[in-house]
Amino acid sequence: MQVIFERCAGLDVHKKTVVACRVRATAAGQAVREKRTFGTTTAELLQMLDWLVEWDCTHVAMESTGEFWKPVYNVLEGNLEVWLVNAQHAKAVPGRKTDVGDAEWLSDLMRHGLVRPSFIPPRPQRDLRDLTRTRCSLVRERASVVNRVQKVLEGANIKLSSVASDVLGLSGRAMLEALVAGQADPALLANLARGKLRSKLPQLEQALVGRVREHHRFLLAHHLAHIDFLDEQIDSFSQEIHARLETALPPLPPADSPTPPTPPTTPSTDAPDAPPSAASSAPPPLPPLTWSQAVTLVDTSPGFDVRSAQNILAEIGIDMKRFFDADHLASWAGVAPGNNESGGKHRSGRTPPGDRPVRRILLQAAWTATRTKGSYLSALYHRLALRRGKKRAILAVAHSLIVSLYHMLTRQKPYRDLGANYFDERKRESVTNNLVRRLEKLGYQVKLETKPAAT
Repeated sequence: MQVIFERCAGLDVHKKTVVACRVRATAAGQAVREKRTFGTTTAELLQMLDWLVEWDCTHVAMESTGEFWKPVYNVLEGNLEVWLVNAQHAKAVPGRKTDVGDAEWLSDLMRHGLVRPSFIPPRPQRDLRDLTRTRCSLVRERASVVNRVQKVLEGANIKLSSVASDVLGLSGRAMLEALVAGQADPALLANLARGKLRSKLPQLEQALVGRVREHHRFLLAHHLAHIDFLDEQIDSFSQEIHARLETALPPLPPADSPTPPTPPTTPSTDAPDAPPSAASSAPPPLPPLTWSQAVTLVDTSPGFDVRSAQNILAEIGIDMKRFFDADHLASWAGVAPGNNESGGKHRSGRTPPGDRPVRRILLQAAWTATRTKGSYLSALYHRLALRRGKKRAILAVAHSLIVSLYHMLTRQKPYRDLGANYFDERKRESVTNNLVRRLEKLGYQVKLETKPAAT
């Protein structure tokens, strides 16, 4: 096989050890390998860096589990070209599984260019991704504490959630604080309602009749304090994320607009009205895209708000050039249909495993987008859910969303909805004939007339 990298190395990374195998070619073209095991402390990782530089290694492929690759990457980044490879793509021959064998196998694959690097964003984006993922964890934790509040209320025979849609809204929070303070009169508690909830005062009085003990008040007080703490933490992280997007992260460099070379022309009086050349009609280059502008663009898409736009951009970035096309991005996110064919038969079409945080964000946005009435995504979901099921339909909506985001960030244009009647307009004649046949089967005589245009 053709040798791509003359001097490279393979690393099998674990929690406490890193097994390294460096390889170089001799003058006769033969491969010389040397293997060594290092620890994972910073001092030992620096020794491994010196050991790799000693042979002038240019590229390093490493395989890791979990987060153990990060200390190694932090030390090697900027000194060598480091590739984090998928363990599923670098499996060795069965029956020869050892740490040393894995490192040697990785070095061979790297030497011949048979592995592909995983997407590792630059350091500022990695820092932003840590912030957004931590904020998502805090939001999920807050939802868990809200559920605990609901369990305490059910245990105290308080059926507030049966009347109020938001137990921790402005009215619900006032009632809960009054319960914690020792108030037990249902009429006084119900009178704390505000806004539209005041129209349900009789139902509230009945729902607030319970068996609240000191035990329940203790639990509610600590749960409410925990929720306040989490709200403060979420706000703090949101402010830091906003500051990073405004100042810390560099903008995307201006997109290159290749202009085909034009041969020199001489003025001619025979064709004064000749069409402009290709160079003069080429679109001007796009201005640099900033992170704040990217958030604004993604916010125009159904299913996304500012927070979810920040989350998805922290994962995929704003430079779409790192992905071959929109389909490649969808496959990396884990929302593209699978491709498994053998012997002319299509087998499982299950989606491949992708980036789980991106997939979770897209599915949440897809469920929200399906509730937007009169939109293309809502029509797509209901069209597929009837014959393919809800889960496959929501994956199709998520796939459409990520493809739209790719083109929006590439062209720097906001989302443009195709409309709920897109599928009917695409097959207008077929839809019309089908509806006419259905009416005729019911005994009607159908005569079609074109509706006059609105003036």
